[in-house]
Amino acid sequence: MGFIDKALERRPGLKSALLRRGARLLGATAVKNFAQEHSRWYKAGIDAHDASGPYACQRLRRSLFVPAVEPRFRISKADRMFAVGSCFARGIEQVLQKSGFQMESAARDFDRFEVADDRKLAPLTFTNKYTTYSILNELTWALQPGAMFPEASLVDLDAGRCIDPHVSPALKLVGREGTLERRRIITDVTRRIKDCRVLFLTLGLVETWYDARAEVHLNATPIKEMHDLHPKRYEFVRSSYLQNMDNMEKLHELLTAHAHPDLHIIVTTSPVPMVATYTGKDVVVANNYSKATLCAVAQDWAEAHDNTQYFPSYEIVMNSGRDIAWEEDMRHVTGGMTRHVMDAFMEAFVEK
Repeated sequence: MGFIDKALERRPGLKSALLRRGARLLGATAVKNFAQEHSRWYKAGIDAHDASGPYACQRLRRSLFVPAVEPRFRISKADRMFAVGSCFARGIEQVLQKSGFQMESAARDFDRFEVADDRKLAPLTFTNKYTTYSILNELTWALQPGAMFPEASLVDLDAGRCIDPHVSPALKLVGREGTLERRRIITDVTRRIKDCRVLFLTLGLVETWYDARAEVHLNATPIKEMHDLHPKRYEFVRSSYLQNMDNMEKLHELLTAHAHPDLHIIVTTSPVPMVATYTGKDVVVANNYSKATLCAVAQDWAEAHDNTQYFPSYEIVMNSGRDIAWEEDMRHVTGGMTRHVMDAFMEAFVEK
């Protein structure tokens, strides 16, 4: 039985629910929406070269794309906030923190963690969660009563080096005792989501690895030493729309039961592409599948829950000028672009 079949077997109502979930609007509402300028790509008689115009063909001529966003809710700087997700979540975290938001995910508890000597990475990179599996895992271990971190998934390379494959590989390797202490701190910080009214989720990848021995999906790719020690233990998985939606539905149930009673969730897809693919496909093609899948999941999931809003970070970056949006590696988003994304976010969501 494949992973998709297993997901549907566990949640038999998921497939029928998804089939029913198409966006439905009253005819009058749909017609009203159609008449809005931002709903149209082009209209006969307009000057398509006028970058100041409201139609898509005009707005896309600007160096910095600004989408039309109609928020379901507003937030304030008095709200405590937590960011979970891929590396783009760290950029969001930094900008919001500098703007005066209380970012509980950027905890000083992490100051004691030692970064690997050969890694020149942004602060808190080790907190990145790249897939819906790793996001769900981390929040389950922190919020679900009785949930236990699967210590069996740790891998001892030798007496002084133990790998936690649920942490992004940015930290200096230490022994098992030190690894478990860092794990305890990460879980304690993640548990602070309970006190946060706003949760920012950033979805990153659909490619993941499964530990068949510990029966858990990993956040990090197993390194060569792990494969050498356990050649048949790890399985590569390219997760589907249904699998990711299943994870997001479980996540919403978890947060509804154990997080802030007035929780507001902003979900987005990271524009940062995968550094490489394990599928054998062209990495650009594989990345497009990954982002298309996650954009669809994020928007469908947001539309299904009143306390959740999709924010088009991915669309803002991808439809802005390349020279402005990307660093030289064409993979990392520039600081200025991230600020532009968050300016658009604050314009739409933050109370004036």
